[in-house]
Amino acid sequence: MQKSRSGKYIKFEVNEENLERLISTHAESPSTFPKFGILVLTYNHAKLIEKTLSRIDERLLSLIQEIFVFDDRSPDDTFIVASELVNNSRWGGKLSVYKNSNNLGYGGNQKVGYQYGIEKGMDYILMLHGDGQYAPEYITDLFLRAIETSSELVFASRMMNKNQAISGGMPVYKYVGNKVLTSFENLILRTRMSEFHSGYRMYSTTFLNKVPFHENTDDFYFDTEIIIQARHLGSAIEEVPIQAFYGDEDCNVNGFAYALDVCKAVILYRLHQLHIIRKANYIVNRSYVHKKKTSAFSSHQIILNDIPEGTGRILYIGKNENLLSDELLQKGYSVDLVLDLDTELVSGEKGLSVERQNFQNLQLEYDRVFDYVILGDVLSQTANPEELVRQAHRILKLDGTLVCSVPNIAIWLYRLSLLIGRFNYGPAGTLDYRNLRFFTKFSLLRVFKRQGLVVDTVKYTSLPFEVFFESSGKSLILRLIDRLYYLKVKLWPSMFSYQFVTSVKVKSLVDEVTSSIKE
Repeated sequence: MQKSRSGKYIKFEVNEENLERLISTHAESPSTFPKFGILVLTYNHAKLIEKTLSRIDERLLSLIQEIFVFDDRSPDDTFIVASELVNNSRWGGKLSVYKNSNNLGYGGNQKVGYQYGIEKGMDYILMLHGDGQYAPEYITDLFLRAIETSSELVFASRMMNKNQAISGGMPVYKYVGNKVLTSFENLILRTRMSEFHSGYRMYSTTFLNKVPFHENTDDFYFDTEIIIQARHLGSAIEEVPIQAFYGDEDCNVNGFAYALDVCKAVILYRLHQLHIIRKANYIVNRSYVHKKKTSAFSSHQIILNDIPEGTGRILYIGKNENLLSDELLQKGYSVDLVLDLDTELVSGEKGLSVERQNFQNLQLEYDRVFDYVILGDVLSQTANPEELVRQAHRILKLDGTLVCSVPNIAIWLYRLSLLIGRFNYGPAGTLDYRNLRFFTKFSLLRVFKRQGLVVDTVKYTSLPFEVFFESSGKSLILRLIDRLYYLKVKLWPSMFSYQFVTSVKVKSLVDEVTSSIKE
């Protein structure tokens, strides 16, 4: 029984049913059973560490590779007390204790611990606080959830049940602060977590190897930044409800400073997504899936609106998968696709002719058979955009149209970035790391002029707010923002337009001259 600050006694017990399921799973297939490690973080826990460790059920030891205590250079006797437990036969040689040579901070201590687990070949690392605030009896539940869902992240949540938080002695101001901060983070990050601020969590080393967690802060909001990394990577977080407990442990967190740091972290992430700033810890290795934009002021909709219903043949060349092909097929056209080598086919429609090429050196081996050739943000990925335009022009029918969309490198976002000395690439957008060339409106028009081609129209796009905020595009607020921003685009296209969409008839300057002579 544990007495909380609220004066109530709380009895923590291992879920016997879950433990039996764990043991049974291990017995059925010990070779494939995950290698679990428990990282115990300590700082000034001399009076509590032994009691906390003793609450780890002995029956779990056969399922655990190692319990490793990392003391963050405590000024008290935490390291000495913990070290005296190492040779106790209870642990079967699976307890180890380490002391940092310098105080690394809450986040820094985690970094060292996770790196240790990775190098030891563990599959999962569970973080446990040495003061007992998070009951070790729930370790079983976290382990089982990871196995049954194959989740890379499993968090214990004190907030899934309001009564468990209050009865566990959580101060009201902390409860309210936790709820408010979590609501703010869910709103900005578009997540649905019950709690962002639990210090009881487990990560797979597969996940840890995919995110630059060493780039995160050494402070307490490390926990928030790694959640943002998981969200950016698209890794789902499983939550397990637990009983909160606040007893005699000391709190080393300045609540107000922590709240400001958390708010700053999520706002900086959104600014990172907008490419206004670039944060190294939010640049993660992930596969980026483009989605069709529904805004009337997007390149996708502008291109679709400019192509009327009819019969004929369209060649679409682009990195944005085949997002437009379904609607082009519905308009009555047959569609040929030229996609990059690493682009996945999204459309399920039949009748698509698909070819894959290296965009850096595209070769279009077709006759003059197309009514439309669409270059979807591909000029910037070719080594010689003038040559690609020449090839595209030559495979169009005599009354055909070349449509081209190109990102605007001179948009205000990148002007500001250059002003502060930033020019950071990413997995998508104008600064896609695959881009070889960048264009302003002037330099784009010069590409066509050098081929003797006359541009009929240049249209401008708004910022892709639905992409930045990961919206379906149906949000009335985002649609209003989109429309208001487009008013700025119309006033100053070169400054505010996100992309240019050009339309070029196959008729060249020579065609116009010969036409005049015939008349």
